[in-house]
This record gives sequence, C-alpha cells and structure tokens, in this order.
Amino acid sequence: MSRYPLIPLAVAMLLFAAGPAFGQEQRPRNLFELLFGPPQQQQQVQPAPAPAPSRAAPPRAPAQAAAPPPPRPEVQKAADAKRVMVFGDSMAVDLARGLERFYAEDDNVRIIERGVGSSGFVREDYFNWQTALEEAIAANGFDIAVVIIGVNDRQAIGSSAPLSEAWRAAYSERVARFLSALNGAGKPVVWIELPPMERAQYGADMAQISALHRAAVQAAGGEWVETFERYMSETGGYTPTGPDLNGNITTMRKADGIHFSAAGSDKLAFYVDRAISQYHGGGGSRLEVADPLAGTDAANMLRPPFQGLGQSRLIDMASPVQQIGTQTHRANDLIVAGTPIAASQGFDIEDMLSAPAGRIDAFGVPRRDPVAVDNPSGR
Repeated sequence: MSRYPLIPLAVAMLLFAAGPAFGQEQRPRNLFELLFGPPQQQQQVQPAPAPAPSRAAPPRAPAQAAAPPPPRPEVQKAADAKRVMVFGDSMAVDLARGLERFYAEDDNVRIIERGVGSSGFVREDYFNWQTALEEAIAANGFDIAVVIIGVNDRQAIGSSAPLSEAWRAAYSERVARFLSALNGAGKPVVWIELPPMERAQYGADMAQISALHRAAVQAAGGEWVETFERYMSETGGYTPTGPDLNGNITTMRKADGIHFSAAGSDKLAFYVDRAISQYHGGGGSRLEVADPLAGTDAANMLRPPFQGLGQSRLIDMASPVQQIGTQTHRANDLIVAGTPIAASQGFDIEDMLSAPAGRIDAFGVPRRDPVAVDNPSGR
C-alpha cells in the first residue's frame, strides 16, 4: 500500500474541478490560479477597499502683509520760516510737491503751492496772474517767489498771432510788469526755464517763450534756473528718462511729454534750492560732527575753529558746483566769446641759479663769476 494514498486523489479532484476552465483558457494555469481561480474571479472575490473619507484641507491663515515703513515725523515749521510761494501753471504744482519733499525736514522753509492749471500770461480773462500776485503781496503771504509758467501761452493775444513780433512785445510787457511788482515789494524771485518737450514743434515754441522769460528775469535781477540742458537727451532733444539725484537712470517726465514726474520734480527742487539758498537759512549740504573733547575739562577751552565747541555742531560742507552771479553762459558761448587769455610770462633759468639777497633760497653763498679759460683747441 502507498505511503501517501490521499495525495493522488486530491490532485485528481483538483484537475476535475478545473477541467472546464482548461477548456475555456488557451494557456496553462499556475498553482495559484488553480487554488483561487482566474484573475477575473479573484477581483470579484476580493472586496474593493472602501474609499478613504475625503478630508477638507484646513484653511490657510491669511498671509500677513509686510508692515509699511513708519511715516516720517512731521517737522513743525518755525514761526519765522521763509515762505516760498510757487507761482505758475500745472507745472508749478509738480514743482511744489517736489519742494515740499525736499524741505520736509527743514523747519526753516515752508512751501506754499499757488499753481493754477491751464493758466498763463496770455489768457487774462481766464486767470489774471498780475492781479493774483498783487493780492498775495498785499496780504504779505510769501517771502520768496518761485515761478514756472508758459506751457499754455502759445495762444493769440488779441489779434496778434502767437510768437509774432506784436505778440512778443505784448507778452514781454506782461512778464516785465509781473517782475516789477515783485521787485517793488522787495520779494526775491527764482524763475524756472521750461524743459524740452516731446513734440518737436511745441518744444521749439516753448524754447522761444522761455527766451522771453529769461531776458525779462535777467533785466530785473532775478535768479534764473536752467532746465533745458539738465533734462535733455545726449543728442540734445527730449528724453523721458535721466539721472536722478543719486545718479540712477529713472523716469523724469510724465507720459504726456510735458510735466515732471516725482523724480524729475525732486531733481528740479535741488536746483531751486541752490538758487534760493542765499535767501534762507535751510537747505544745503551739512554734516554733524561730534566733539571729541565732549565731557572733558578741555571741552570749554578756547580752541581753533572746527575743533568742536560743545556737544556737536553743524559744519557747512562744499556744495556741488553752482554758478556765481545771475549771468549764465552756454558751452558754445564760452568757446567763441572773449579773447584768448595770454599765457603768464616765463622766467629766466639764471634766476634759479643765483638768488638775490633776501629771497628765501638765498643761503648766503656769494656768487662767483666764472673764470675765463684760454682753450683755443676747444678741448
């Protein structure tokens, strides 16, 4: 009798149970499929895993925006601060904003904006600048006048066409009357040149109007601030960009090709400050220097200048190069004007060999005349 009588019987029963499947499949089955059936039956037998319950993502905390920088402390202007009134059209509004930023921390200067859009010296029926100025003078409303005007003045005066000879005479008379009122009241005036404009013909007309302004201002002894060369391109025309006060190239003009941007106004305010610095105690470049002897017995002793007299002091530093006087010259004027400067007269080298008595290099050694030597052969 076989030692394992039940094994052949079990194998026969498995083959008999799987008999119909062999008739349906073309490939032989492995032991796993014989025990648990084909893959289709396994999928039916094995229950599908229950889907995991969906969990809503926890709401994100709102991102906190970066805290804005603290506002600059508002400086209380001194009671005797110089009042600078900015007269003119819409360009005066841009300039006034720049001057306000420039003097924001200076308690010695107060800016008063008096710009009126679409105004000028031509349309006195719209806004009369002569009347407005006389009212401001009568009210003692300012100490220094800053004027930038003219972008709306390319219009006829009566029957005179713009920039005609009759127009120029009438226009110049109005500008001179405006300046005469300022001089009569003892008010210093700083007049701003109109900058280059994007449209070539319009810019050329503004340059002619600025020339009339300049002639009248110089005749009245006012301060003239040039802008054309400071805001023009390398080719001598209009450019919307340029270096700011830090030397970075940025947008200087607004999209209309006429007005100043914030950076352009800030740059112009710097030049205006140079022009009016003689009339006020603020502005300029200053450096606070600590006293190295502060707190010692020698602090109150008499010392040479700029050695510190007290805890600290403000020392006026050399400011950027600025013109002396009111007369300005363009580069081409400097080339052709005047006569060449004569070179300084030279000196005789013998003067260096024999110093006269009393001169600093006369060391007391007497000069000896050279002794003639007879040498016919030249050797």
